Amino acid sequence: MNRSSGLDDAALREELSVFGLSDTEIDTYLALLSLGEATTRAIAEAADVSQRGVYGIAERLERRGLVRVKKHASPTTISALPPEEAMQNLSTRIESITPSLKERFDDSTEQAPEIRIIKSRETALKRMRTALSEAEVEALVAVPEHVYPEIEAELKDAAARGVFIFLLLGEMDEVDDDTHEFADVADAVRYWDASLPFLYTVDDKSAMIGDPHVLELPHNDKDAVTVTQNHLAGSVLGMYLSAYWPASKLQYVTDPDPLPASYDWFREAVFHAFLHRQAGTDLWADVVTESGEEFFGKIIDIRQAFVEPASNDYTLETSLVLETLDGEVSFGGPGAFIEDHRAERVTLRANP
Repeated sequence: MNRSSGLDDAALREELSVFGLSDTEIDTYLALLSLGEATTRAIAEAADVSQRGVYGIAERLERRGLVRVKKHASPTTISALPPEEAMQNLSTRIESITPSLKERFDDSTEQAPEIRIIKSRETALKRMRTALSEAEVEALVAVPEHVYPEIEAELKDAAARGVFIFLLLGEMDEVDDDTHEFADVADAVRYWDASLPFLYTVDDKSAMIGDPHVLELPHNDKDAVTVTQNHLAGSVLGMYLSAYWPASKLQYVTDPDPLPASYDWFREAVFHAFLHRQAGTDLWADVVTESGEEFFGKIIDIRQAFVEPASNDYTLETSLVLETLDGEVSFGGPGAFIEDHRAERVTLRANP
C-alpha cells in the first residue's frame, strides 16, 4: 500500500503517543488497522506481544474508542474501528473536557497579576474602554474633561447594565446647573478645575493610573501603568477616594434607588443608604454577611465620604451600623477589619 501521502511510521507513532498510547498499545493498534478484525492469537503474532497481553491492551484501546472487542465470539476477536470514527471518538472526548480545562486556565489567568507600562494615547483609551465594557459592578473613572466624550458611550452602556459609577472630570471649569446630561452616565459626577492624574478602577480587579498628558498626544514621553491584581487595584482606588474625590466639587448625584433595594456591592449600598437618609427616609436593612449570618435592624449610622457632608471618622471608612435585637452591629465591605462583620448582601427598606 502506498503511504507516501501520509506520515511515515515514526511520525505516526509519535502522534499516537500524544493520546497517551504506550509503545505496545501503538504496536497492537497499528497491527489491528492492518488486520481489520482478528483473533487475539493473530494480533499477538502481528504485534509481537503476548496473547495474554493482547487482552489487556485491547480493553484499554476499547475504552479510548479505537477498537471493538467481541467477547462473545469464539474465539474472541478484536476489530479496529474505522479511523474516521475512532478519531471522532477522541475528538468528542477532548471537546467534553475542554470547558473544564478552560475554566481552570481562566482562573489561573485571573490570579496572575499584570503590570504594564502604557505610553500610547490610543492604547490607554482602548484599555479604558475595554475595562468599562467588561465592568460588572463598579467603575471609578477620572479623566480630563476633554477626554470624556471619547468614553461617554462606554460609560452609558455600563450604567445601563447597572454598574455603579463615579466619574471625576479634571481641567473643567464650573458648569451650568443643568446636570441632566449625566443622568444616564454615572451615579455621581465631580469636577476639578486643575489637572489631575487620569485613572480608572473596575470591580476592584483592574486599574490604570497615569499622567494626564498621556491622553494629549498619540505619542509622548508620559506614561500610564495598568494593573490587574486586587491589592494593586485597591491602592489606586484608595488614592481616588481619599485624595481626588473629596477634594473636587460635586456636579451631579443620582436619585436614591426606589425601596426596597438589594445590593451585592457594599459601597453602592452605603451610597444609596446615605442618599435616602438625606431625603429623610427612616431606613432599615437586612444584611447577609460573608459567613452567611443574617441581621436585621434600623440603620442608625452611615459612615462615608462619597457625598457631602462626609460622615466617616477616618479616610476610606465605609460602613453601616444597625440597631438589632442584639444591640448595635457594624458592617463593612470586603476586607473590612474594624467593623463587626463583612457584608455580602444588603437590602434597604423604608419600613421594618
